[in-house]
Amino acid sequence: MSTPPNATFEHQVADLRVYLLKFARLQLRNEAWAEDAVSETLLAALSKPQAFEQRSQLKTWLVGILKHKIIDALRHHSREVCVSGGTDDDQADPLEDMAFKADGHFAEKPAEWGNPEQDMNSRQFFAVLEACTDKLPAVQGRLFLMREWLELSSEDICKELSLTPTNLYVQLHRARLRLRECLELNWFARPSTP
Repeated sequence: MSTPPNATFEHQVADLRVYLLKFARLQLRNEAWAEDAVSETLLAALSKPQAFEQRSQLKTWLVGILKHKIIDALRHHSREVCVSGGTDDDQADPLEDMAFKADGHFAEKPAEWGNPEQDMNSRQFFAVLEACTDKLPAVQGRLFLMREWLELSSEDICKELSLTPTNLYVQLHRARLRLRECLELNWFARPSTP
């Protein structure tokens, strides 16, 4: 939805609610927590509109506020989410076994990815990346998003979720393998257009 150039600040903020909610759902994987984080973000923005100094786009500014609200929500709800409760994520990952030879090298050469920098500017690429991230197991998805999208340090994630660094690295490794496979199948393997 495009906002008319003369729309008020409040309308511009309200128009971005759907995008912010989608972002929060992806990060938190809990509808109620996402709604709360977005509501707090909108309240913060609307209560101090002068804080938006137009040094960036409004959307970027709101996502910055939302990231902090998401981190707060993760910290607040960390006791409510079971991260390592004997799930099948703790067992060996068959994808990992198939991806590597006994000597540690790839079983199959990774697909040609073309020009990743150019693809990063594509909205379609981000839609595929988001879909692939949604397909990750809940634990791996949450840890990957905390590390890569919220840019939390590994130390902070381990502290907040009571994980060992080894467990975190194993889960992130598995998530990256799954994302790579999904992107190769759904983006990089697409037929090239002449």
